[in-house]
Amino acid sequence: MSATQPVPAPIPLAEERRALLAEAVAGLDGASLWWISGYTAGLAQAQLAPAAHAAPQPLAVVPAAGPQAGQRLTIVYGSQTGNARRTAEALAQQAEAAGLSVRLLRADAYPQRELASERLLYIVISTQGEGDPPDDSIGLVEFLRGKRAPKLPELKYAVLGLGDSSYADFCGIATRLDARLAELGGSRLFAAGLADLDIDTVAAPWREQALGHARELLKAPAVTSLASVTPLRPGHAAAWSHEHPFPAELLLNQRISGRDFKGPRFGQHGVADKDVRHIELSLEGSGLHYEPGDALGVRHRNPAALVDGVIEALQLDGESAVSEGGDTLPLREWLAARRELTRVSRPFLATHAAHAQAEELNTLLGPANAPALAQLFGTHQIIDVLRRWPADWSAQELVAALRPLAPRLYSIASSRKRVGEEAHLTVDVLGYDAFGHAHGGAASGFLAARGEGDQVPVYIEANERFRVPADGSRDILMIGPGTGVAPFRGFVQERAETGARGRNWLFFGAQHFNHGFFYQSEWQDALRSGELHRLDLAFSRDQARKVYVQDRLRERGREVYDWLQNGAHLYVCGAIGMGKDVHAALQSIVAEHGGLDEEAAREYLVQLQTEGRYGRDVY
Repeated sequence: MSATQPVPAPIPLAEERRALLAEAVAGLDGASLWWISGYTAGLAQAQLAPAAHAAPQPLAVVPAAGPQAGQRLTIVYGSQTGNARRTAEALAQQAEAAGLSVRLLRADAYPQRELASERLLYIVISTQGEGDPPDDSIGLVEFLRGKRAPKLPELKYAVLGLGDSSYADFCGIATRLDARLAELGGSRLFAAGLADLDIDTVAAPWREQALGHARELLKAPAVTSLASVTPLRPGHAAAWSHEHPFPAELLLNQRISGRDFKGPRFGQHGVADKDVRHIELSLEGSGLHYEPGDALGVRHRNPAALVDGVIEALQLDGESAVSEGGDTLPLREWLAARRELTRVSRPFLATHAAHAQAEELNTLLGPANAPALAQLFGTHQIIDVLRRWPADWSAQELVAALRPLAPRLYSIASSRKRVGEEAHLTVDVLGYDAFGHAHGGAASGFLAARGEGDQVPVYIEANERFRVPADGSRDILMIGPGTGVAPFRGFVQERAETGARGRNWLFFGAQHFNHGFFYQSEWQDALRSGELHRLDLAFSRDQARKVYVQDRLRERGREVYDWLQNGAHLYVCGAIGMGKDVHAALQSIVAEHGGLDEEAAREYLVQLQTEGRYGRDVY
């Protein structure tokens, strides 16, 4: 290939066709754009040499000449929040630029029958919660675990896992997939990469190693491109990302919990177990677009009190300059804007154990103590560890040991078709006492403290698997207790604005009717207007027997099963534990009313997920 930069060819499209093309691709994720590029390249190749044309694969980078499995690299990704997708796309771009034949597929689009003929496979997969696969990978993971998985004596593979070391089962699904492929006879090219929140620390060298092996195995000749490819989404919207967020103006910050809806304290805020906010942000001028089901990423700052507490616990100078990764900032600014303080990670804990010479911590980090370690991760912030096991740290050591501050994702609680250039959020502001000190959530506290006119750095994180059905005649069941109801506010708005004929059934739960019935008046209005057709409620603490959404599901089991049998789409949003309880309830409903055994009922739900009719957004 020539090292000189080619002169871009003139765009061979009339202005009206360029406008139609821009409209068609607006809002598509990277994998979809990759698929379109492969599809159109295949059409072009067919016109040049019809005999060489091969049908495109869904969600794939499809080589124009349609090479055999032994001549191509297949990259499969499983992603819950977009990080694994972006990492896989970066690898696909590097491989294509190196002249390799490559196809990129989301896990649920991978044709499982082709696994036996694969020769070079890279898997990039995130871990959800404690070792679970992301929703788009459940079908593939179940297939690989099952008896129908083929022997793979000719496969060469590598796995990159993305995870969060504040969970005891760090990158658990990646580790198990790596072992399973070897068990099936595949040849591991190199050790699995296990990336923490600072993803590129591991992912970048893993990609380089993966690319080197692919070049050697495929021995691709230099490639002359048929045409130069330019970005299809013009304008400044593409400039806003998780690395470069848009400064959105806060329009409304309204508390929607802790109110009495009846009795002498009607309408008054009082002491309640929840502080939940409805937040409205302006996206005007950003060019950002979202669909109901997408998330809004928020780039927050850590609370000043927490930063001061860490500095005080270590007796450091907050104004001392620290240089790390090419940047020099005061320690206080590193801790406020660049470093994670509310989540403890395994690497930090191991380093602190050495600083503190704490045998108790070393014992916790051992393989036999995973439950105790998980409990520590769930109850301790960085400052709790520093106070419980005192140690000396320098400012430089501290900044180097702490993980980068990760943005937080919030399900968007609105439809653009109804609210215009705005995005609405439902935010649970975390606050509690532990170890004799007040604690809070970093991002939720940051949002709660913003006032009208303040700016909030945001970006859109698409969730292609959590969408209202394209067929508006389909019914939908939505299960969203607490703030998990957020995306369903957007779903109902979207379905009303598009005139969808299908029915909408919402299951909502909270601890108390008076304090936790979020958007009560909106749901009542939606029932009266016909935008919402059914509403089932579960307030767990308003009676002697605790009642949860999964209990309401079982009570309505016959009707739930009938809706599913008639093509309804099912959605669950909320905490991971709730998601597991709801899944178990659904499995028992399918078994009872479908006359199936446990294994068949489990496969029924997996099939719904594979078909895109069972979406989960759990966190």
